[in-house]
Amino acid sequence: MKKKEKYLKIKQIRSKIGANWKAKRTLEALGLRKIGHVVIKRDTPQIRGMINRVKHLIEVEEVEKEE
Repeated sequence: MKKKEKYLKIKQIRSKIGANWKAKRTLEALGLRKIGHVVIKRDTPQIRGMINRVKHLIEVEEVEKEE
């Protein structure tokens, strides 16, 4: 039986220009480089905390993936 894991599709929707240094570093840590860039990350408490730090710059969607 295959197990479904939760993933998050994270898209940068606003520029990091003018954001504070912590927000800029958090976007880099998430792997986001420019507006419109999308990454898929596993849903963990650490990633959720990073998302909370930059929630005004990104858009998040939950997706499921079978493994």
